[in-house]
Amino acid sequence: MNQDPIVNRAITTIRLLSVDGVQAADSGHPGMPMGAAPMAYVIWKKHLRHNPENPNWYGRDRFVLSPGHGSMLLYSLLHLSGYDLSMEELKNFRQWGSKTPGHPEYGHTPGVETTTGPLGQGMANGVGMAMAEAHLAARINTEDLKPIDFYTYGIVSDGDLMEGISHEAASLAGHQKLGKLIYLYDSNKISIDGSTDLAFTDDTAMRFRAYGWQVIEVQDGNDVDAIDAAVHLAKSDGTRPSLIICKTIIGFGSPNKAGTEGVHGSPLGRDEINLVRRAYEWEHEEPFFVPDDVREHLDARPQGKKQEERWNELVLKLADAVPAAADLLRLVKDNSLPANWHDALPAFEADDNGMATRAASGKVLNALAPSIPTLIGGSADLTPSNKTDVKGREDFQSETPEGAYFHFGVREHGMASAANGMALTGLRPYVGTFLIFSDYNRPAIRLAGLMHQPVIHVL
Repeated sequence: MNQDPIVNRAITTIRLLSVDGVQAADSGHPGMPMGAAPMAYVIWKKHLRHNPENPNWYGRDRFVLSPGHGSMLLYSLLHLSGYDLSMEELKNFRQWGSKTPGHPEYGHTPGVETTTGPLGQGMANGVGMAMAEAHLAARINTEDLKPIDFYTYGIVSDGDLMEGISHEAASLAGHQKLGKLIYLYDSNKISIDGSTDLAFTDDTAMRFRAYGWQVIEVQDGNDVDAIDAAVHLAKSDGTRPSLIICKTIIGFGSPNKAGTEGVHGSPLGRDEINLVRRAYEWEHEEPFFVPDDVREHLDARPQGKKQEERWNELVLKLADAVPAAADLLRLVKDNSLPANWHDALPAFEADDNGMATRAASGKVLNALAPSIPTLIGGSADLTPSNKTDVKGREDFQSETPEGAYFHFGVREHGMASAANGMALTGLRPYVGTFLIFSDYNRPAIRLAGLMHQPVIHVL
């Protein structure tokens, strides 16, 4: 535990709200929030720039909970930070019609940045968000005015890093040198079947270093100061994404279930919860209790309002200095399209010989690109075949982030999910592959449909 009593009480409150929500639903995953609460506290209290009164403020940092099964952790943070998520909603966790579904859903719960559940998807979405930040910063910011300056933070789990999509996304992020991407790895070494040693014995730190990431290790996942120092170190490196490996105990504080698969996906039970309260030295017996000093300590609204006001002043200055950059910012901020963009659509005369769909698609992309400055995209190493390139456009690379054409390499899974992340920033991404390979995109396509975001381009 930490020396500062208010920090201890805040972390304990986050843990117990998560435990009580799962118990009330008689379903869910209490263990992950119990182990990961300190790292979540550090991000949300000490680093995350956001305004709960305006969840869509464009200048905010992004937070992605990739292991969506730990959703009560996120809901507890949203409630305590001051978002429009009432205690009644926490008590209705996993109930039909509530704002607290079993896995976070974008557009359903204020403050949820992306829909997560299928492991690895959220991690790859975050890579797309960081790519969008780098791209937009290069196109919009000036030397003195930098309205595009957000970090993408996330929590990833053992399961996320087992899924193949995370390997693709991590490799791409390292290649692109996404220095504003920071993930905290909840390394508790437990899966539903038991110890991760049953199937997962990678040297994760070595793997991510090989991808080009900065890797920082925190031996005690309860050490708030060490986690905070690790995040500061991560932010000091602008040329590498960062993975902070936090050694945690799933179900921390549960005398009979901590460190076991028994706390992964089942409620603790009332008797065990009572023992957990004693282990935390928590004097309040009633469920869903939030001390007044904790509520005040975690309320992010006063600071968030000031941060947004300063950002709005910056945007006004940009509008005076560089109107074209301000117009682009408005398009992504409002997730809108320029007026009369569809006037650029080409017409195709009937032709008995026909035209290959890839050729027609390429003509449409090239016709629309000048009219839609937010239209960006690329291909999974199939550019000549897909006809996804736009004439005159520069490639997006770490040295040329203003480039609007993306070479994803042979990474169909990561490509489609990264496109979802870009779309969640207000860009209009397209990605291309062959129709048969689109089966690799299927999870991202399904989630794209749920979030009403990009269209995957297949041939």
